[in-house]
Amino acid sequence: MAEKTPYFYGTGRRKTAVARVRLYPGNGKVTINGHDVDAYFGRDVLATLVRSPLRLLELNTQYDVRAKVMGGGVSGQAGAVRHGIARALLRIDEGSRPPLRHAGFLTRDPRMKERKKYGLKRARKAKQYTKR
Repeated sequence: MAEKTPYFYGTGRRKTAVARVRLYPGNGKVTINGHDVDAYFGRDVLATLVRSPLRLLELNTQYDVRAKVMGGGVSGQAGAVRHGIARALLRIDEGSRPPLRHAGFLTRDPRMKERKKYGLKRARKAKQYTKR
């Protein structure tokens, strides 16, 4: 049977990516979809982006992060995990809201691809008009 360890959770979203994040007391290991963060994203910039809320509050060696993320691309997924970590940190300490808010970690990035409209080639691209 699975052991019940206490954790703090947060849901992060960016574009069409959604991440379910859990923070466990630990030593700073970040796991995404069962893989290490560096192996999952492959780019140092995205791994740094994911760890940025913990580094801001100087908690990067106190909590382990386990995230399940789906949808979107790699950049959207990294942003969603960052958003989820920031929201989970609020559950730990509500006093950390001002620095997280000032850094922009609590703001959801709502930009998504606009849907295709009928009669058009893409969302806004129409057929070329010809006068004659």
